[in-house]
Amino acid sequence: MAILEILEYPDPRLRTKAKEITEADFTPALQTQIDNMFETMYEAPGIGLAATQVDFHKRLFVIDVSEDKSEPLVFINPEIVEKRGQEVMEEGCLSFPGVYAKVERANEIVVKALDRNGEAFELDTGDLLAVCIQHELDHINGKVFVDYLSPLKQRRIRAMLEKQQKKKLKAG
Repeated sequence: MAILEILEYPDPRLRTKAKEITEADFTPALQTQIDNMFETMYEAPGIGLAATQVDFHKRLFVIDVSEDKSEPLVFINPEIVEKRGQEVMEEGCLSFPGVYAKVERANEIVVKALDRNGEAFELDTGDLLAVCIQHELDHINGKVFVDYLSPLKQRRIRAMLEKQQKKKLKAG
C-alpha cells in the first residue's frame, strides 16, 4: 500500500466532477486504489477521503468514523435518496489543513451505493456519519465545504492556505 498525495485548496483539480465507476472498473487496480485511500486517510489522520482529493476522478470515497479504525466503509457511485432534518456541525477537511467551519447539512440521510466488490447497499444513518457522507459526496461533485461559507470567509481561507503553501515551498 502507499500514501497518496492529498490535493490542497485552492488546487483546481478539487473542482473536478468525478466520473461514474463502471463494471469494467472493478479491477485489482481499483482495489489497490481503495486500500491506498484508506491508508492515506488513516495516516493523515482523517475520517473520510474522496477520490477527487487524491487526484483520482472517479465516484468513490472511503470513510471510517470509528474511534479505533475498525469500521471502514467504501462508497462507489453514491447517491443520497433521502434527507431529513438539519444540523450545523463544525467540519474540517484534509484538503484544507487547519481550517474548520460550521456547515449546515441534513442530520439524517439515506444513501445508496456500491461497496468495494460492486455489491449494491443502502444505508440509513445520521449524525457524524451522515455529515461525513455529504461532505465526501460534495468532493466527488467538485464542491468543497467552504462553498457553504460567505465570500468573505472564503477569501480569508484561500489567502491563509496560499500563505501556508508558500511557506512550505520555501521550507521544502
